[in-house]
Amino acid sequence: MALKIRLARGGSKKRPFYSIVVADARAPRDGRFIDKIGTYDPRQPKESGNRVKVDAVKAADWLRKGAQPTDRVARFLSLQEVDGKPVMKWEHGNNPKKGEPGKKAQERAKERAEKAAAAAEAAAAPAEEAASE
Repeated sequence: MALKIRLARGGSKKRPFYSIVVADARAPRDGRFIDKIGTYDPRQPKESGNRVKVDAVKAADWLRKGAQPTDRVARFLSLQEVDGKPVMKWEHGNNPKKGEPGKKAQERAKERAEKAAAAAEAAAAPAEEAASE
């Protein structure tokens, strides 16, 4: 069973509130979970102590048991400390291919470039004939 530490959405429409839970990776986002280890209120100011509340001891215990945090939760856990050490280390992800178009778009761009080159070649051919006369 693959465990995830992730956010489960609560709150009402346009007023989000999240619980930080440990759940089976196959369970629905807001569905069944094993343990609730904290809360996250994105409407609070960033400096507020009520924005993110995590039981760091429980989180560290679940990480030792093999639970994998999502990127957002990993960011929260990197700010929490147990015995003076961070619960986990988080590094900003690097996706160098993020800005590149997909395969189909690359193929279409290549076809357009070939058509443009053929059109330019066809336009240049009559101009060369007129210049040689």
